[in-house]
Amino acid sequence: MPNELLWFLFIVADLSLLLLAFRLWGRVGIYAFIGGSIIICNIQVLVTIELFGMVATLGNIIYASIFLSTDILNEIYGKKEARRGVWIGFFMLFWATFAMQAALLFAPHATDTCMPHLRELFSLYPRIALASLIAYLLSQHHDIWSFARWREITSGRHLWLRNNISTTISQLIDSIVFTTIAFLGVFPFAVVLEILATTFALKVIVAAVDTPFVYLARHISRKRRQDSS
Repeated sequence: MPNELLWFLFIVADLSLLLLAFRLWGRVGIYAFIGGSIIICNIQVLVTIELFGMVATLGNIIYASIFLSTDILNEIYGKKEARRGVWIGFFMLFWATFAMQAALLFAPHATDTCMPHLRELFSLYPRIALASLIAYLLSQHHDIWSFARWREITSGRHLWLRNNISTTISQLIDSIVFTTIAFLGVFPFAVVLEILATTFALKVIVAAVDTPFVYLARHISRKRRQDSS
């Protein structure tokens, strides 16, 4: 299956699972989704692939879905709950980084076959995690502020507009900060620029695709309230 087709199918699957978590457990489901996503995407981002003839990293879809998660929290529960989700994700990534770096300190048994692979996978993880934590906090807090600000400007109308504008600018901030810290000096500068451009472009595509999902989340929220009344 071509990478491009697999990529689009994964977008739909990932965003659908986010809505399922929200449908089953409400805001708690979104918090859990954010915590799992921030760990998974920082492992996937270690892998480079070719999409549409360009070099890109994995993890873009899952990371972009975190912005949808905080937008849903912001739209339905307000800025405070969106910020809570951001800090839950921050704690989960910090904890995962600490746990995996601690695991690498142990001397493996003579029969072990996994430790070399873990060391190969997580040897660059602290740099990736540091880049992700800084970019994540800056971009997510901008996204929460921008989403709420556009809600005021539009008097609560045009959900698609505030979802896309806030996410697009926030994704640009995130891509610049993350790519610079994570990959500058690791890859040739031309490759870093290509990763930055493709990463941002792919995240914008995900942001556009996720627009119907934020409307579906609002519909699920209203239905939950009707069912509970």
